[in-house]
Amino acid sequence: MPLSKPTHRRLALAAAIGLLGAGATTAATAQAAPESAHTAAAPSGLNGPYLYLGWGSPPKATDVMSATGTQQFTMAFMLSDGGCNPKWDGSRALTGGNDQSTINSIRSAGGDVTVSFGGWSGNKLGEKCSSASALAGAYQKVIDAYKLKSIDIDIESTEFENATVRQRVIDALKTVKQKNSGIKVYVTFGTTTTGPDSNGKDLVKRGAAAGLDVDGWTVMPFDFGQGSIDMAAATKSAVDGLKNTVASAYGLSSDAAYRKAGFSSMNGKTDVAGETISLNNFKSMVSYAKSHHLARVSFWSLNRDRKCGSGTDGDACSGIDQGTYDFTKALAGYNG
Repeated sequence: MPLSKPTHRRLALAAAIGLLGAGATTAATAQAAPESAHTAAAPSGLNGPYLYLGWGSPPKATDVMSATGTQQFTMAFMLSDGGCNPKWDGSRALTGGNDQSTINSIRSAGGDVTVSFGGWSGNKLGEKCSSASALAGAYQKVIDAYKLKSIDIDIESTEFENATVRQRVIDALKTVKQKNSGIKVYVTFGTTTTGPDSNGKDLVKRGAAAGLDVDGWTVMPFDFGQGSIDMAAATKSAVDGLKNTVASAYGLSSDAAYRKAGFSSMNGKTDVAGETISLNNFKSMVSYAKSHHLARVSFWSLNRDRKCGSGTDGDACSGIDQGTYDFTKALAGYNG
C-alpha cells in the first residue's frame, strides 16, 4: 500500500508500543461472538481491512471487533530482513512479539487474519529470495508460524516492475497452493482507472499460464494522479478492467471472472492532491462488490479509519469528517 513509505517506517517501534497484550477482554469476546457466528462461513480474507502495527497509532483490534462486528483483519506487512527470511516490517521477529499477541487476541475473540506480504517500501521477499522454491519456503515459514488460512501478496514498486520477479512470485505461489490444501491466495497490485497496466496484465497472464488458481486478483484503485474525480466510478471501472483481464487470461465468463477479482480501496484523502474517497463512495463500492460477488474487498487502512484531531496526520486518520471506524463498519457487511 502506498502509505507504507520509508519516512514512516522509522516510527515503527515507537508507534507499536502500548498495543494490546495477548488476551482479549471478556466483554470484547462476548460482544464479538454473535457476529462471529454470523460470519464464520465467510472465506478467509474476504473483507479484512489492513491493520499496520508499525505506525499510525494502531487501534486495539479487539476494540474494533466489538465496535464494528468485523471478524477479519489483513495484517501488514511481512517483508525481508535483508535476505530470504520473513520478518514483520523487515525488522520485528516473526513470532513472539506484539504482532503475534495481536493475532492471538483477534483469534481469541472469534476472528482471524490474513497476512500481507510486501507493500510499497522496504525489502521484498520476492526480490531477496533468489529462486521460486526459496520464496515459497519464506511464504511457508509464515503460513506455518500462524497456521494461516489465507495470504495476500501486495506486490508493488520494484517487485511488481520486474518481470523475473513477477514470474518468481507466481511460481512460488503455485507451490504454496500445492502444499497447503484450501489456502486462499490473493494478489494485490496497482491499477489505472480502466484496469491493470501492462505489468498487471502480464502478472495475471503469467498466473494463468502457470495454472495458478489465485482466489482473488485485487487492484488498488487510488493514487491515479488525476485530481478530483469520482472515486466510486473509477473503482468500478478499474475492477471491470481487471475482470476483463482475468476473463481473457483464464478463459472465464464475466461472472466467473468477477468472482476471482476484487479491490483494496483507501479511506478518505489519498496520497495525491485532490483525490478523496468519501464514506458514500466506499459504500457504493461495497454495493458494487455485492452485485458481482467479488472475491475480496479491503481498504488501507484501519489505522486511518477515524477523523483527524490534534497531533495526528495522514498515517493515523482519514482527513475527512467521519465517525470512528465508519469504513470498517461498511466493509464488515460485505459477505461476498
